[in-house]
Amino acid sequence: MERGWLHGEGFLLCLTLHLLLQGRGDTFSINCSGFDQHGVDPAAFQAVFDRKAFRPVTNFSSPTHVNVSFTLSAILEVDAQLQLMTSFLWLNAIWYNPFIGWNPEECGGIRKLSMAAENLWLPDIFIEEFMDTDQTPRGLMAYANSDGHVRYSKPMRVSSICNLDIFYFPFDEQNCTLTLSSFVYTAENMVLGMEQDVQEISKTSQNIIGNKGEWVLQGIHQRMKKTTVGTNVFNKIIFYVAIRRRPSLYIINLLVPSSFLIAIDALSFYLPAGSENRAPFKMTLLLGYNVFLLLMNDLLPASGTPLISVYFALCLSLMVVSLMETIFITYLLHLATTQPPPMPRWLHSLLLRCTSPGKCCPAAPQKGNTGLGLSPAHLPGVKEPVELVGKVPSPREAELNGCPGSARAQQEDEAQKQHLVSLWVRFSHMMDTLLFRLYLLFMATSITTVIVLWNT
Repeated sequence: MERGWLHGEGFLLCLTLHLLLQGRGDTFSINCSGFDQHGVDPAAFQAVFDRKAFRPVTNFSSPTHVNVSFTLSAILEVDAQLQLMTSFLWLNAIWYNPFIGWNPEECGGIRKLSMAAENLWLPDIFIEEFMDTDQTPRGLMAYANSDGHVRYSKPMRVSSICNLDIFYFPFDEQNCTLTLSSFVYTAENMVLGMEQDVQEISKTSQNIIGNKGEWVLQGIHQRMKKTTVGTNVFNKIIFYVAIRRRPSLYIINLLVPSSFLIAIDALSFYLPAGSENRAPFKMTLLLGYNVFLLLMNDLLPASGTPLISVYFALCLSLMVVSLMETIFITYLLHLATTQPPPMPRWLHSLLLRCTSPGKCCPAAPQKGNTGLGLSPAHLPGVKEPVELVGKVPSPREAELNGCPGSARAQQEDEAQKQHLVSLWVRFSHMMDTLLFRLYLLFMATSITTVIVLWNT
């Protein structure tokens, strides 16, 4: 008797559990009979659509796991003045909705359905660096699998803030961040994860971008992070996007013309020091370089001080110094050929030592001798000394003029003046050579330093 009662009680308990489980299954399983004949019945998903305002979980204490990824398809613009990177990407998200599920065998073998995303619950995933209004098109679709997983993808034009360093422009590399997070749901309600490996994201994005645009995608890296705001903890996924600028446009339009102009300015030193064409030629080059900088100003960054601006300022300074050196040498030659001042003994000794170091020359010029063996008439760019200091009369002419005693003294004075002119002219040419070598040394050192900085 007792045994029969226990047997009946066990039967009732099994029947109750079966009914409860059957009811649970009817609640969360979509009846899709007839889908293969009449298409999808909207009434079958109406219970799911009615729950879109709430997070799809059977127990609100358990979080919803959302796996995210993105594909970077284009880098549209990098604004150095506003510190913004404008890019185009596809954001993907996958999560589990326990209220969506059906048996594919009962539904004509259908395992995946597309439905309007506005009818489903969507995770509020946003990009923290986003600095513009969301222009995501409306009417997007989401894909629901028979096992309850929902996949949602949306295109996004993202203008994100990025800390740009333009010092090495146009050979600069930037590292911008895209931080995916939730604005409403904390870590207790929603957990962010990766849909696919970050190396796969980087490779796919590099293949899509290819050789399009000014920037090259070098790689994408990822890091998980938790942020505490007050008493709330939020999950975040930080993506580091490394990009590099293609410098070919700026090399052709900026660096090559500037290098040509500075090279021509250096070669202009081979014009005769006393030539009347050297200074106007350098002034023309300087004017042309300023016009070049004004025309190419639009290609330079609008903010900051890149290294290329330092390079242009250096080239402009070298041209100005070159013009000043030409003015100085022209002044020396003019002074030497018109009113040469007495040359100090130390300067005369230095000039002798630099011009003829292997010879033992007298400390003071001898009478009736040109000293250095050079006549100003044979120096480039110098007028005939006879025209400058006066014609030297011959002894017979002096006697005919009634000045036989002063003829020889006058010849000696004129010879000394010619010798002094030749010394100052020689000194001017030596200074021109010295300043030209210093100019080349400074130019080579400066340009090498800039190139080394660019390579690092």
